[in-house]
Amino acid sequence: MDHLDQLEAQSIFILREAYKKFGKLGMLWSIGKDSTVLLWLAKKAFFGYCPFPFIHVDTTYKIPEMITYRNKIAEEYNLDLIVHKNEEALRQGMGPEHGRLVCCKALKSDGLQQVVTNYEFEGLILGIRRDEEGSRSKERVFSERNKDSEWDYTNQPPELWDQFKTDFPKGNHIRVHPILHWNEIDIWAYIKRENIPLVDLYFAKNGKRYRSLGCAPCTGKIDSNAVTIDEIIEELKNTQVSERAGRAQDQEDAYAMQKLRKDGYM
Repeated sequence: MDHLDQLEAQSIFILREAYKKFGKLGMLWSIGKDSTVLLWLAKKAFFGYCPFPFIHVDTTYKIPEMITYRNKIAEEYNLDLIVHKNEEALRQGMGPEHGRLVCCKALKSDGLQQVVTNYEFEGLILGIRRDEEGSRSKERVFSERNKDSEWDYTNQPPELWDQFKTDFPKGNHIRVHPILHWNEIDIWAYIKRENIPLVDLYFAKNGKRYRSLGCAPCTGKIDSNAVTIDEIIEELKNTQVSERAGRAQDQEDAYAMQKLRKDGYM
């Protein structure tokens, strides 16, 4: 069993364990490379059928190509797709001009909390990785959130020998992270091996490409000539720039993501 086979097997085990333990699950799909790999793993884990809905918290500020890709894949794979917007915040004019942390909390964190409340999810499956960003390195595979989706990152149980804490107070929910142990190059190598379809924003055009995808006003491109997956992997082996260097909310505050994630961000 090679490295990618081991990663895949562990992720599939986590997905099946979550399905066994929780009555109502949803999977967040941001339309990016990580959550699309997670979608692929879910299809493998359940023999081509995904037994839970996919959730896209739509800020209305996404790059248009992402929405086109989302609709195409959802139709091709026959996904049970929940698209949710924080309509009240949008009616009040919420946007990045109010401050990126304020906007992210209102349109993403609060929007996600509305989904959890409305659909009464016991567990949410997310495609986050430890190497992507500092606060995510503090996560557990099974990570509890309280009734307000808040995360106590200072008080988390150990996870030894695949023993996961899955009991929690009524009203709380668990965030499940099946690809927490993958890194960025693993993701790209797996995409190549499995021939997973991606939105083409990740591939260079005119010397620029996106390395991480988010809302259009807050996501910048990097200098790159990588137009194939092999070229992206080679580029990543030689870069000293962080994966989220193009994400504006990370630049607004040194602890931006930790603050957002403590309050329920993905």
